[in-house]
Amino acid sequence: MWTAKHRRAVDPRGLRYPSDLTDAEWALVEPMIPPAKRGGRKREVDVRAVLDAIFYVLSTCC
Repeated sequence: MWTAKHRRAVDPRGLRYPSDLTDAEWALVEPMIPPAKRGGRKREVDVRAVLDAIFYVLSTCC
């Protein structure tokens, strides 16, 4: 049976680690991210996931 805990674990935007950005934090940071350059390929990476990874490394001292 699906519970809120299971849905959060499966949801890719659910906070997997304490260092992950919340939606409110992302709303503050997102306008500071420069847009992808014109004329090139579309941005293939999820910038929010990259920031989450950076914050994870910084918070765990990996």
